[in-house]
Amino acid sequence: MKYSIGDLVYQGETAGVHNWNTISGTSFYWHPDWLHIAEEATGVTSTAQITVSNNQITQTDAEQTIINHLNTKS
Repeated sequence: MKYSIGDLVYQGETAGVHNWNTISGTSFYWHPDWLHIAEEATGVTSTAQITVSNNQITQTDAEQTIINHLNTKS
């Protein structure tokens, strides 16, 4: 199964930390100061490094990194 952006459910942002869930219930977190996504809200443990599309990481970059991570795992 290949994942796409449509498989992510954006849960919003709290204290600068953005949160997405997959339909299967896995959560991913990202803060604009992080160069990675994480599977816990503190961001201490990196899950995947974000590939930067320009000089600044965007929410879209974080979402694409989550999709790439999910597709690599499956």
